[in-house]
Amino acid sequence: MALLSDVRDAAHRLKAADRVLVIGCSGGGKTTLARTIAKRFDLPFVSMDREFFWLPGWVERARPEQRALIAKWVRQDRWIMDGTNTSSFDLRLPRTDIVLWVRMPRLICVWGAVSRWLKWIGRTRPEMTPGCPEKVDLEFLSYIWNFEKKHSPIVLAAMAAHGPDVPVLQLKSRRQMRELLDLLGSPA
Repeated sequence: MALLSDVRDAAHRLKAADRVLVIGCSGGGKTTLARTIAKRFDLPFVSMDREFFWLPGWVERARPEQRALIAKWVRQDRWIMDGTNTSSFDLRLPRTDIVLWVRMPRLICVWGAVSRWLKWIGRTRPEMTPGCPEKVDLEFLSYIWNFEKKHSPIVLAAMAAHGPDVPVLQLKSRRQMRELLDLLGSPA
């Protein structure tokens, strides 16, 4: 993994990127960031939850079908893909120009997930499969709370294995996100 330490350098690379991967814990703001960048650069926005993982009624799509759909999408010339799923890094990272890792503190992620649930309660948000209304339960909150300890090491290992030369910018605060969007000419 080629960590970028300078937001200006990352913004410069993003302006030339055709394929961007936005990863991170649920509730951290990765979808909002990905949608904003997609709009700014006219990149097709791909929500992994909507396009690959879920069928109506929160039924998980079969893993082989998920991988086939992901493989088809990553062959496209241009996209910005929102989703962490490390089991598909072998398909996605070799085609990715830059990774934005939204790595917010867990309290911010919990607050983001709960406030999103309150906003969309009983309804399906645009980046989810129709028929999958927004939900928050203890299992989901536990996943968020433990993401950094349990899942970040897996993310790091998968990036090292499948994209050691792909530049990665870690965004650890809302201020950094705003700075990046400002540098890209997008309203924060």
